[in-house]
Amino acid sequence: MAKDTKQRILDEALVMFAQRGYEGTNMRELAQALGLGKSALYKHYASKEDIWNSMLDALEAHYSASFGSDDNLPPIPGSCDELVEMSMQMVGFTMHDERIVLTRRLLLAEQHRDGRAKALASEHFLNRLERIFAHVFAGMMDKGLLKRCDPQLLAFAYAAPISTLIMERDRYPEREPEIAGRIRTFATRFVEACKEQTAMKRL
Repeated sequence: MAKDTKQRILDEALVMFAQRGYEGTNMRELAQALGLGKSALYKHYASKEDIWNSMLDALEAHYSASFGSDDNLPPIPGSCDELVEMSMQMVGFTMHDERIVLTRRLLLAEQHRDGRAKALASEHFLNRLERIFAHVFAGMMDKGLLKRCDPQLLAFAYAAPISTLIMERDRYPEREPEIAGRIRTFATRFVEACKEQTAMKRL
């Protein structure tokens, strides 16, 4: 039961921090939202900062397990079409997972206040995507599916527009079909260009 309560606290804290910011969230209102007394809240977490750091730990574990990390890299696609579908599955997850959506909102709001939020914003919005796709592109180059070039640079060129469009969807959720379509079109044309370059080299 204690573990369930601790998780409930972190879940509600995420919502409040994302909506109000760290400074705009207080422990009394958090306790009230959970139906707890303030003293009961302090039995589980020593302070608001303790909740903040525990919440970021939990979010990072969720993101790494569900989306990918250096220790949880995706398999290398067997074709460029598989790459596009894998990319769209990742996009679908990051657009629809409520905790991930709230995490982006939180990090954008708090990155200039908190050093850890700043580091996680860089990691979540670009750096991790870049590393994941550098791994994918290097593997596809080894399979002869893509032109041999710098996989890190190629990953940056691929990941940055997708990340930008995902954040555009956060601002305008009603435009999701249009934005998802733009991401698919971009991904398809990107890999087609790489395939064409490979084919031209072989000729």
